[in-house]
Amino acid sequence: MRESSGGQGLKLPDDQGLAHVVEEGARLTPDRPLLSRRVEGGWRDTTCREFAEDVRRVGQALIGEGVRRGDRVAVMGSTSYEWVLADLAVLSIGAVSVPVYPTASEEQVRHIITDSGAAWCFAETGEQQRDLERIGGDSWQVWAFAELNLWCEREASGADGAVFDERRAQVRADHLATIVYTSGTTGMPKGCMLTHRNMFAASAASVEHLGETWRTSGGEQAATLLVLPLSHIFGRTILVACLYAGTRTGLLPGFPALLDALASFRPTLMGLVPYALEKIRKAARAMGLDPAAERVAIEVGRARFAGKPIPDEIKAEFTRLDATLFARLREALGGRWTHAISGGASLDETTAVFFRGIGVNVLGAYGLTEAATAVTINPLEDNRINSAGRPVPGVTVALSDDDEVLVRGLNVTPGYWPGVRDGDAMGVHEENPGWLPTGDLGRLDEDGYLYITGRRKEILVTSSGKNISPTPLEDRVRLHPLVSNCMVVGDNRSFATALITVDPAAIEKWAAAHDVNLQTPGWGRNPALSEELRSAVDDANGLVSRAESIREFRVLEADFTLAAGQLTPSMKLRRKVIERDHAEVIESMYAK
Repeated sequence: MRESSGGQGLKLPDDQGLAHVVEEGARLTPDRPLLSRRVEGGWRDTTCREFAEDVRRVGQALIGEGVRRGDRVAVMGSTSYEWVLADLAVLSIGAVSVPVYPTASEEQVRHIITDSGAAWCFAETGEQQRDLERIGGDSWQVWAFAELNLWCEREASGADGAVFDERRAQVRADHLATIVYTSGTTGMPKGCMLTHRNMFAASAASVEHLGETWRTSGGEQAATLLVLPLSHIFGRTILVACLYAGTRTGLLPGFPALLDALASFRPTLMGLVPYALEKIRKAARAMGLDPAAERVAIEVGRARFAGKPIPDEIKAEFTRLDATLFARLREALGGRWTHAISGGASLDETTAVFFRGIGVNVLGAYGLTEAATAVTINPLEDNRINSAGRPVPGVTVALSDDDEVLVRGLNVTPGYWPGVRDGDAMGVHEENPGWLPTGDLGRLDEDGYLYITGRRKEILVTSSGKNISPTPLEDRVRLHPLVSNCMVVGDNRSFATALITVDPAAIEKWAAAHDVNLQTPGWGRNPALSEELRSAVDDANGLVSRAESIREFRVLEADFTLAAGQLTPSMKLRRKVIERDHAEVIESMYAK
């Protein structure tokens, strides 16, 4: 069995919990800006010392409310200072945080509450608070985020502080820290247990893997904008990495707020999903990036990834663009952004090379909830295109005989929450005991870099026996300015087809220019629109053989949504639901 190892990892001492990271920051760099909230006219910084004091006050309040060690406390809301504060206060007193997506359906919320046995909950909005109170009934307590601010203003007694210190001192590295419910692409979410050690190992390893990038940039404090949902473990791992490294972290509620915040906050690195990078690339087109300039950026990016000089035929044009258009784009992105960690899904190659061409080095990464996200990241000194990178410190990656990616390390979950009784077990692989089976397929090159080649459950097999990986095709189609989402169909069919949805803002502009009435049912079958999107499909088909290509597609007049159960909270496609909801449209593509 072939392996690739990241070497020795950082181990959280047995007698410490994650709150130690907050305490160390307050002790070593008390006045360092740590967390930032957007306010009218700018940003409001909270220092390491101020954050530690807020965590202490909220922790004391939770103890006063009766929260005991091991109690599960749910947190529902978008990324914010209050979310971070609630989470760290819960962990500091030995309780267990249970993230809940603010966009989760009532059925999903009820399942998470019931399965985890949560008796307490924080809610961002009054509406969420009322919904949670109705779902949970009289058996639990729901606090609004606003309550946290009141707790922070309280003057606690010395006795309260002594009780808090005692509870914090009882937290151990191997104690359960959080139960993170997986996105549930094939069914109801399952609760993945992560210990304080798991979360620290993943976050600290991510920092050490990239060296000083998390700490300093150009002699100044490194900074990041955190727009990832904290309900997802990717966002939590990035957060703890920032707390550990002392990175100034701007907290934003979601991707729509990102573009407006870049120029004022001026991040140096960010952890993003491909969806966000694609949105930024499309926004660059609205800032004046024309196809010719984009091609130049892509060619320069390819050369930089390959470690080769810029081709002579575009060198002069690149020099001109780099001093004009590309310089304006970099300034609009904050002027200091040099690195991005891309995880959560596959990233189209042209997006990675485009960013590299304008000066942002996108580091491909790989992880999963059961490994606290961080498994592999590309190193700064040898970032390889289309690769998920090398294992971070403390992690070893191997491939089974059938090329399934296996993981072992300090970050790997001890298992699913006992409420799950479907026979799942972590760290157990039939032929390779002690390894976490990921369900992803991959290959390792001679230097130990991991390449994800597909997913066991997301390989489409046509009726002729041809295997098709839908993700690269979907990624490429989504790059078209009009496209919002794409799903390839073809399992047990004679060929592959696709369902395409459009971006609301982009389609309105296109419709106005082409005199198309979007209020009239059937506009998705407009020949001009089909012709426009044919270019996106043809571009995607250029990645694969004829047997794997998309032969037919249909434009849907409504996007895939969370509310309809067609997307997971982390924006993954629920393929079976989409196929069921659009069965008639799919059948029309095979009617010929």
